[in-house]
Amino acid sequence: MQSATTLSSKIVLQYLHYVLAAAEKRSFRQAAAELGLWESTISRGIRELEDEIGVALFIRHPGGVKLTNAGTRFLNHARQAVGRIEYALKDAGAAGRGEAGMVRIGIFSSLASGFLADLLQAYQADNPFVHLDFVEGGPAEHVAAVQHHRMDVAFLTGEPAAYGCDTARLWDERVFVVVPRDHGLAEREEIGWDDLRDEHFIVSETNPGPEIHDYLVKHLAELGHHPTVEQCGVGRDNLMRLVTLGRGLTLTSEATTGAAFPGVVYRPILGERLPFRAIWSLRNDNPAFRRLLSTARTLSKRMAAGVSQIASTPLP
Repeated sequence: MQSATTLSSKIVLQYLHYVLAAAEKRSFRQAAAELGLWESTISRGIRELEDEIGVALFIRHPGGVKLTNAGTRFLNHARQAVGRIEYALKDAGAAGRGEAGMVRIGIFSSLASGFLADLLQAYQADNPFVHLDFVEGGPAEHVAAVQHHRMDVAFLTGEPAAYGCDTARLWDERVFVVVPRDHGLAEREEIGWDDLRDEHFIVSETNPGPEIHDYLVKHLAELGHHPTVEQCGVGRDNLMRLVTLGRGLTLTSEATTGAAFPGVVYRPILGERLPFRAIWSLRNDNPAFRRLLSTARTLSKRMAAGVSQIASTPLP
C-alpha cells in the first residue's frame, strides 16, 4: 500500500471526480466518456485512491461497477469535499474579479440623496455580493485611514491631498442655508452672502461642524464681517431642531436636503458649490473597490454630460 503522503492534494481531488462520475454512471467506461478520458485512466486512478486509503470503493463486474459499503460512506464525504472546494474556488474567483468582498468607505456627505446615493445604489445593484462598510468622519481621519489601508476610499470636499494617494473629482453640490420656516429669508428663492452678514449661526461640535465653521468665516470675512458661530454638542437632527427654535441658522450640502425636517426650509446660496472628490491609496489592490471607482467615474461623466446638455438647451 502507498504511504498517505504519496498522492498530492491535486491528484486526490482529480480522483474524487473519478469516483463521483463512476458512482453516478455505475461504469468506468461511461464515467470516462463523461469526463473525456480513457477508461484505463479512470480505472487506474480509482485503484490508486483505493490503495491510498486501504479499502475497496467499488466492486468490479462485467456489467459495470457497484459501490461497496465503504464506498457508499466515502461517496458522501467526497461530494461534500468537492462541493466545498468548488465553492471556495468560485468565491475566490468572484472576489478577485471584484464581484464579492467588501469595500470600506469614508463619507463626509449625506446618503439621503444626490450623487453618492445614486452611485451606491447603482453599484450595489450590479454587485449584490459586495458588502459596503461606511464610516463617517472628518477629512484628516479619513485621509489617514486611506493611507494606512484601513479604508478603501473616502469621499471628501475640497482638494484633499496625501502622500501615496490619488484623487478624482466626481461631483459638485450646492450649498444651502437652513432657516426657520417663519424667518424672513425663507421667502427668498436664493440667498446671497450679503444677506447673511448679520445672522447668528450654529454648527455641531462634531463633523462636519468644524468645516462649516471655517467655511462661514472664510466667506463672510471676505465681506469684512466676522460671523458669530456657536458650537453645539448635538448631532445633525437635533441641530435642525435648534434652528426651528430660533437659536441660529446653519449650512448644509445639497445631498442632505433630501431629508425633510419640520419647521425648517433649505435655501441655496447664490453661486456656491462644493466640489467632492474620491481619495484612495495608489497601492490599493481591492478589485471590489476598483469596480466602485469605475462606476463612480462613469456616473460622473454621465452627470456632467447631462448638465452640459441642459446648459446648452435654449430657453423657450
